[in-house]
Amino acid sequence: MFVILRTNTMFKTPITGKQKKMARYAKAMGHPVRMYVLELLSKQSCCYSGDLTEELPIAKSTLSQHLKELKEAGLIQGEIEAPKIRYCLNRENWKEAQILFEAIFDM
Repeated sequence: MFVILRTNTMFKTPITGKQKKMARYAKAMGHPVRMYVLELLSKQSCCYSGDLTEELPIAKSTLSQHLKELKEAGLIQGEIEAPKIRYCLNRENWKEAQILFEAIFDM
């Protein structure tokens, strides 16, 4: 299924899979708390949910929603190590996001 956009020149342009992926990654990164979590995880191999709760002055339920958004976008991974959850960057998807964004901005 393609979404059709009309430009000023009246050309029709289908939305590509790459554009959809970039939009998903951008949406997940579109909140300062999520960017903080990504930055924190980029500086260490993994982090437990309890440690993140101590780092951020937000409710556990709010943090959980932010982690869920990052995980659903594929930017982080979470593994249950009862009673905690260990979060790490999904380095493969993070690299893909970097490549996609660099390509669109021609960096």
